[in-house]
Amino acid sequence: MRTLQKRAADAIAATLAGTALHQTLPEALAGVASPGDRGALQDWIYGGLRWRGRLDFWLGALLDKPLTDPALGELLRVALYQLAFTRAKAFVVVNEAVAAAGPGWRRGLANAVLRNFQRRRAALDAAAQADDVARWSHPRWWIDALRRAYPAQWTAILEASLAHPPFTLRVNARHGSVEASLAEFAEAGIPARPTGPDAVTLERAVPVGQLPGFAEGRVSVQDAGAQWAARLLDPRPGERVLDACAAPGGKTGHLLERADVALTALDVDAGRLARVRENLDRLRLDATLMQGDAARPDGWWDGRPFDRILADVPCSASGVVRRNPDVKWLRRPEDIAGFAARQATMLDALWRLLAPGGTLLYATCSIFREENDEQVAAFLARHAGNVERRSLPEPLTHGSILPDAEHDGFYYALLAKPR
Repeated sequence: MRTLQKRAADAIAATLAGTALHQTLPEALAGVASPGDRGALQDWIYGGLRWRGRLDFWLGALLDKPLTDPALGELLRVALYQLAFTRAKAFVVVNEAVAAAGPGWRRGLANAVLRNFQRRRAALDAAAQADDVARWSHPRWWIDALRRAYPAQWTAILEASLAHPPFTLRVNARHGSVEASLAEFAEAGIPARPTGPDAVTLERAVPVGQLPGFAEGRVSVQDAGAQWAARLLDPRPGERVLDACAAPGGKTGHLLERADVALTALDVDAGRLARVRENLDRLRLDATLMQGDAARPDGWWDGRPFDRILADVPCSASGVVRRNPDVKWLRRPEDIAGFAARQATMLDALWRLLAPGGTLLYATCSIFREENDEQVAAFLARHAGNVERRSLPEPLTHGSILPDAEHDGFYYALLAKPR
């Protein structure tokens, strides 16, 4: 029987080999009945990926030579994470890791590495501070890109990306208010605070089944930064609206909560489109769901222009790595150019579908310039004379929302087509 440590190690190894975290996590949790064990296991997996750079550095410093057993290496990283970042009792962590290490020399090595870590912890921490990858637990190329793009903010961005993400809810304005939801949460003993016009942030994560109003569609889980999309696009009753790349449906639901519009929710993936339907059913809202590629509208578009288009395009997800910590280790520098090329194709294709006088909101959850400012600048140059960039309200004057304690990182550009 696999121990929890071994489950975490196997999930991390599978994720870094290329299997999506949303697949490896359920597999790791399967058969783990205790809520406490499930919570701990999930924390070890996310934490092991979030702090991978630091854990690699520590393990390398604790070994006399490179480890030839990758599975043992993953197990030791999980144990190091437990020792450094959780309240687990050290002797329990060490004993369980030694027992799970396997026969012969593996047990002795596991015991020596973990006990040596406890003795040398202060020196190892100091050494990690002098190494960028160990200190910030991001790939070096990623750190360098942020340092160039945000010379005054790059350390704050990296610090935010290593923190646990806030647990933020969107209040359905059709069926309640922020004030009413705060009162419900207070009555249920769930500490919360307002963080936006429709946003409430909880002090700690709570299973959605325990959230007052979730099952009835009065609240939904959505980051405060992502909630800007519907407000910026600002659909009006009766308009035709396209939510391109709609899955899993958070922004779709928010658009429909704000106005009675004829909304088409498009996604290339039928499985992910089913999640949009589930979300809309819970919210008691409706839209036309359509499977299709936003970059190839001839395969699905009926020729009728849209008044508003949300182009929430595929991107590097560099603004949401604290929710998806595998992303920073799986991305490569050349991937950014690939995303940018795909985004340009999609943006040009969707622009054709926009009615004269209509608006398109370009959105990413990236903080890389190539996908954001540079992408929009190139689009404006290609369509000079047929596009106007609209100004955004504070704090979005320059389009970017950088990750911090209140929200993830996003980018928005509002583009209008002349009549």
